[in-house]
Amino acid sequence: MRAARLVQLLLLLQVHGRLTAAQLAERLEVSVRTIYRDLEALSGAGVPVFAEPGPGGGCRLVDGYHTRLTGLTADEAEALALVGLPGAAADLGLGTVLAAAQLKVDAALPPELRRRAVRVRERFHLDAPGWFTRDESTPHLAALAHAVWDERRVEISYERSGTTVHRTIDPLGLVLKAVKWYLVAGAGTDRRPRTYRVSRVQASELREDAVQRPEGFDLAAYWSASAEQFARSMLQHEVTARIRGERLGALRYAVDPASAEIAIASAGPPDAGGWVTVVVPTESFDYAHDDLLRFGPDLEVLAPVELRDRLAATARAMAERYAAPVASPAS
Repeated sequence: MRAARLVQLLLLLQVHGRLTAAQLAERLEVSVRTIYRDLEALSGAGVPVFAEPGPGGGCRLVDGYHTRLTGLTADEAEALALVGLPGAAADLGLGTVLAAAQLKVDAALPPELRRRAVRVRERFHLDAPGWFTRDESTPHLAALAHAVWDERRVEISYERSGTTVHRTIDPLGLVLKAVKWYLVAGAGTDRRPRTYRVSRVQASELREDAVQRPEGFDLAAYWSASAEQFARSMLQHEVTARIRGERLGALRYAVDPASAEIAIASAGPPDAGGWVTVVVPTESFDYAHDDLLRFGPDLEVLAPVELRDRLAATARAMAERYAAPVASPAS
């Protein structure tokens, strides 16, 4: 543990040039006293490191000294794939490993390229989750990730439709979708890949037998096809409507993305008034009512009649509400 910390301390000084003992202590999560002991250890090992007291001082290496001790470990090399997703790396238990790998990459770069890399990190930041979303509790995520890495089977207890089922699965990969983790695993007698929501895994136990990975299995391709199939399977109903042509593209912001693309593709040529007729797939008419109401007078539902009548009733109720004088607050 201390040897790894000494390497990190050395690389920090090589990358940043000069850091105070307090800054080093914060980055390495140790005390300032420990930093000074580590500096003495490095000096005793022949590393030309020293501390300058007073304002503007700090710890640094002798000018021109450069170590080539920057080789990545296997874990660090794998963690670099998550360099743009520090939150995901932390979920998988790779946060510290990722930081160490990034430090080694920085130390290995020539000074000019290092400055450019730092400049990019200072000016661009990826925050993948949407607004007003909450992380799910995934206590078994790290264990499942371990099973994926080691290609070992897992026995899980899984919540499905209010009941608990037990499965022996072949973990094939993990997917992070909109702050929710999903496990893709072979299951059943055919070992066909299936998708499990990690937050619904209630228990997991790693087995010794190896995963039977399908030949040529591509996680990204599987997920893309599966997600598209799922999205389309949810769209069990259709709404026929006419919409002002200039508002057609706004469907992408009002309804499900898969539904919007189907609706836009269904649009015919505009009539003399600039209106186009579309067929909008929807999961339910309740969703369609709320989604299409956003267009106000720029969209008219033609069918089904039940939805058209419901929207008309909502519009009348709104008109009556806004026609009435504003009620004074109760005293």
